[in-house]
Amino acid sequence: MQWDSVYIHDKNCVTPLGLDIQSNWQQLMRGTIGITQVDVGNFKGIWAGKIQEDTIRAEMPELAYTHLERMLIMAAKPIVQKHRPGLRTAFILSTTKGNVSFLRAGSVQEAELTVLAQKIASHLGFLTEPIVVSHACVSGVLALGTAKRLIQMGCFDDAVVLAGDALSEFVVSGFQAFQAMSQAPCRPFDLHRTGVSLGEAAACTYVSKVKGVFQILGDSFINDANHISGPSRTGEGLYRSILGAIKEAEIDSLSIEHISAHGTATPYNDEMEAIAFNRLHLQHVPLNSLKGYYGHTLGASGLLELVVAMHGMEENVLIPTAGFQEIGVSQPVHVIQKRIKKEVKRMLKTASGFGGSNAAIIVEKK
Repeated sequence: MQWDSVYIHDKNCVTPLGLDIQSNWQQLMRGTIGITQVDVGNFKGIWAGKIQEDTIRAEMPELAYTHLERMLIMAAKPIVQKHRPGLRTAFILSTTKGNVSFLRAGSVQEAELTVLAQKIASHLGFLTEPIVVSHACVSGVLALGTAKRLIQMGCFDDAVVLAGDALSEFVVSGFQAFQAMSQAPCRPFDLHRTGVSLGEAAACTYVSKVKGVFQILGDSFINDANHISGPSRTGEGLYRSILGAIKEAEIDSLSIEHISAHGTATPYNDEMEAIAFNRLHLQHVPLNSLKGYYGHTLGASGLLELVVAMHGMEENVLIPTAGFQEIGVSQPVHVIQKRIKKEVKRMLKTASGFGGSNAAIIVEKK
């Protein structure tokens, strides 16, 4: 069966580097890193990418909204105002933890992801029931793939895909328990990397069958169920995800011109990605990880990094990997160290997460 083509139109993000995609791009062009030493509850002086509460409140002072809700609304509002959601517009929210901090106060219902989604949908004026995608750190890419399939199946005409997660004691304590936190800004794929830096962000895209600048050529999502937190040492799930995306796109892997990698800067993740890329003969493709700028933004990371990569495609610029100096994985990969001025027509975005989840999506600029 031949499915209709689906296109990504408008995009936006809210991060420590700026409250829209344009300001984020300006900071990235300056080489600004959004990871600083911050306090997260009782955790003092951790290295993370945190959006200042005063900055968010200045833009959206209403007391009825949490920090995360403000981020999400600010990322989505310009897109929603432009495209005006109708009776056949899907609203898909990607988040891993949502308003998890409500649990500390015993507000179990307010911590539910469906409650968060309904609140955001109501504020933005969506007419359809919101759809929540929460599948570890592949959630952002998976949400976009979900939108694509729902549109192709005729369930909706278009979709707004919104992703976001905020820093919290719950998140920090979890990664601390894994001993996965870096004591300095993270260094993806580097020999001296020591772990992840966390971050918070929100990102948003508008998707439809109407022809646009970016087409989703293929996507695939494979769970290899390797371990509750550790990735497959052979990169099996990621390998199969990329292979599935390539097959759907009906392209040769050699036509991929850029890879926006997951690149968490943990020893096992970066090693696994390098192995998977080599298995598919992608080791020479210019690759970067944006986590050295933003930290790992969990359920927002896949969509945020895709949004930035697409903006780079519009500007004909490939961004270097912040913190990278010397290759630290066993298989060769082409990690970008200096800004490259290059027209890119076709790129691959990858993501991986706890429980063996993996995702790949291929986007082409028309």
